[in-house]
Amino acid sequence: MDQLIVKTMADYMAEGKQPEILFWVGSAGSYDDRAKKITRAFVKLLNKAQVEFAVLGTEESCTGDVAKRAGNEFLFQMQAMMNIELLNGYEVKRIVTACPHSYNTLKNEYPALGGQYQVQHHTEYIEELIQAGRLKIETSSKLNGKRITFHDPCYLGRANEVYEAPRNLLRTLGVDLVEMKRHKQTALCCGAGGAQMFKEPEKGDKDINVLRTEDALKTEPSIIATGCPYCNTMMTDGVKAKEKEGAVQVMDVAELLANAEDL
Repeated sequence: MDQLIVKTMADYMAEGKQPEILFWVGSAGSYDDRAKKITRAFVKLLNKAQVEFAVLGTEESCTGDVAKRAGNEFLFQMQAMMNIELLNGYEVKRIVTACPHSYNTLKNEYPALGGQYQVQHHTEYIEELIQAGRLKIETSSKLNGKRITFHDPCYLGRANEVYEAPRNLLRTLGVDLVEMKRHKQTALCCGAGGAQMFKEPEKGDKDINVLRTEDALKTEPSIIATGCPYCNTMMTDGVKAKEKEGAVQVMDVAELLANAEDL
């Protein structure tokens, strides 16, 4: 795919139209170089399915998740209220995001402040596109038979009970999906949630991301799949800590799908 097609909500408003969905990119997906690749992979899939979507572009701000988890409720509500005013001004009804932290905040914490939206994780929306026949993913000859294990992001899995959509997408690729001993409801955190991403680890015997990476490596995977940019960073650092970066990749589900389709 040569050129990504991305329009903003302001573009749609100028045309007097509404997009099908708003793609909430999130802070990591906007600014972190590794997470930007996840953003681009999802956009490639949206373009292939000919979805009319929009982003907020420079109008998008942080959801306030980090401020809330760090205990600054005042800052969270300030950020949330500004976002809600913007989203409601554009009459946004449906939001899709590749960040489970944004997903959880937009879905569960914005309604009490006046932000009522249908919110989906990108794996849920991609699965919906496939079921509707708008997106076709072929079994990948590149990935066929490869051992892949999926790390459940806390704010997607245990907080919102979204377990099957990412796994169903991985199965469409014809991979050997292997589960860690701790998975779904019993999955271990990567260590980044609750604003922990932005501080040094607590003192202890072992960093959580290394412990979680050890869970994954016990399945002898070729690829550790994730559905969260923060988990991606933490698991990648864990793989490096175990000196396995030459043998094991860490990739988002959207990246695996886009690569399989040579997008």
